[in-house]
Amino acid sequence: MLGLCCVATLVALDQTVVSTALPGIVAELHGFDLYAWVATSYLLTSVITVPVVGRLGDQFGRRPFVLASIVIFSVASALCGLADSMEGLVAARALQGIGGGMLVGSAFASIVDLFPDALVRLRWQMLMASAFGLANTLGPSLGGLLTQYLGWRWVFYINLPVGVVSLCAVWRFLPHVRHGLAGAKVRIDWPGALLIAAGLGSLQLLVELAPQRGLSSGMAVILAVCVLAFFALSRWERRVAHPLIPGELLRDRALLSMFLLAAAGGFMQFSLLVYVPLMFQGGFALSAHAAGLLVTPLVAFIAVANILNSRILPRLPHSAIMVYLGFGLTSLCGACLLLADADSSHAYLVAVMVCGGVGMGLTMPNLTISMQQAAPRAHVGISIALLQSQRMVGGMLGTALTGALVNWSYRHGIDRALAGSGHAANGSWQPLATPEILLSQDMQAELMGRLAAAGQNGMAVIDTARDALVQAVHTGFGLTIAVGLLSFLGIRHMPKISFRSTPVPVQLEEG
Repeated sequence: MLGLCCVATLVALDQTVVSTALPGIVAELHGFDLYAWVATSYLLTSVITVPVVGRLGDQFGRRPFVLASIVIFSVASALCGLADSMEGLVAARALQGIGGGMLVGSAFASIVDLFPDALVRLRWQMLMASAFGLANTLGPSLGGLLTQYLGWRWVFYINLPVGVVSLCAVWRFLPHVRHGLAGAKVRIDWPGALLIAAGLGSLQLLVELAPQRGLSSGMAVILAVCVLAFFALSRWERRVAHPLIPGELLRDRALLSMFLLAAAGGFMQFSLLVYVPLMFQGGFALSAHAAGLLVTPLVAFIAVANILNSRILPRLPHSAIMVYLGFGLTSLCGACLLLADADSSHAYLVAVMVCGGVGMGLTMPNLTISMQQAAPRAHVGISIALLQSQRMVGGMLGTALTGALVNWSYRHGIDRALAGSGHAANGSWQPLATPEILLSQDMQAELMGRLAAAGQNGMAVIDTARDALVQAVHTGFGLTIAVGLLSFLGIRHMPKISFRSTPVPVQLEEG
């Protein structure tokens, strides 16, 4: 468990550190249009990897894949730190996503191997939650500190020593538990994996590019690829002998509801984690360090909620009660962020972040615990892997859709300001076409110097752009709130899981 906690720390630290550093990365490498891709490229490759490794782990055991994932993740982290362009960083993040997907698909399912008894497993998961909590708590402020004083590249280099410790701990202590029969041939649905990649990849391109390019012929081709890929996937998964997504899992209404809720939870979580720092730094003019400190309660209270949940859940008649509370608090966090502006007190922002952190901390862990109990024993590994991958699909869509909405709304706000300023023709506002300038002090100083030479109030122009960015992010959060409210319709279909009595342990074969 100590080895698995190191692995959990590696994944959690990367997610929270990078989200705070993203505005600083864009300020140096430019390319704001690829802002969301730094997150979505990681999520896209993770989505494909998680179910494949989940299936392989059921057959061959999790330990080899945990070890391989640590190596891939660490090497990719080094490549991210060495990137000299946004395109190179996005490619390195895609490789890092493969390692991260392998970690999620194997490490979390290892807990089921180690502790078949549900109540015992619930108690041990508190240790995993504490590891996540430690990394989440340190992540935002650490990311802000590293970005402000050492440079954003160190938010990736910090993964290397954690990776070494994780590798040593897992190699030394994690047992090799196998479920598959010795000598049995495992069949992986590679065509299914490729169709998932084509469908989700084209959907991501469509969401990112359609607001910029409109209904062009290129967008029509991408839409056709997306539709055909998902149609072919649905037909193929019904025919193949060993589908990547077992049909019996999707035909179960209770399990399907949890998959959809995991996607909704990921949508909300990643939208907030990625765009709250942008609003704080670009819209409110806070430093990376100050923004990191304000975001810290959002992720720290995910761990606090996890720990409290492990104490409260065994006393409740239905685990879905905590899921209702989780989505409700996360939606409330988004609603309160709509009221936030540059004049909002830090105490108010911290309270809003605490509310969101508690909500997130009550959502995904309870879905995972319910899935561990409700899924067929033969498919527990792939079920948990699919649940995690659906969270990543939701995160990918949430980041992409929110990003597209923020980009469109910001440009629309700038266009309105241009229409009323009378300076559209001379191009003085051209540097404000993207919010990059709001993240770089040097770019702001250069623009204000040019505007001052032209007899214009540079600070007023910057403030107008900041207001446009805040309003744009608020528009994106409105979409997040809508997803949270729709999620209440799915919670009622969750299975009635209770921990008041301990089920009979399942015997596992070791090899």
